[in-house]
Amino acid sequence: MRLRVEFTTEPFDLDEAPAHAVAAREVIEAADLDAVDVGPFGNTAEGRPDAVLAAVDALLRKSLDAGATRISLQVNVIEEGGA
Repeated sequence: MRLRVEFTTEPFDLDEAPAHAVAAREVIEAADLDAVDVGPFGNTAEGRPDAVLAAVDALLRKSLDAGATRISLQVNVIEEGGA
């Protein structure tokens, strides 16, 4: 089994990435994940359940500490060999 997490942090700032968005990106990029896609309006990452759950924990804590007022996330189970 693998997990895919999709997340956004708010409030948005279209002029520059806010500190909470930078913190979230740094957590996800440093995590032991297999696939990471970071964008201005949404982010996804995939990997082993333990790695994804650890990254989500760190993402929530660090983003909130950096000023996020809302974090939306969705976690999906991805069966091996399928989407």
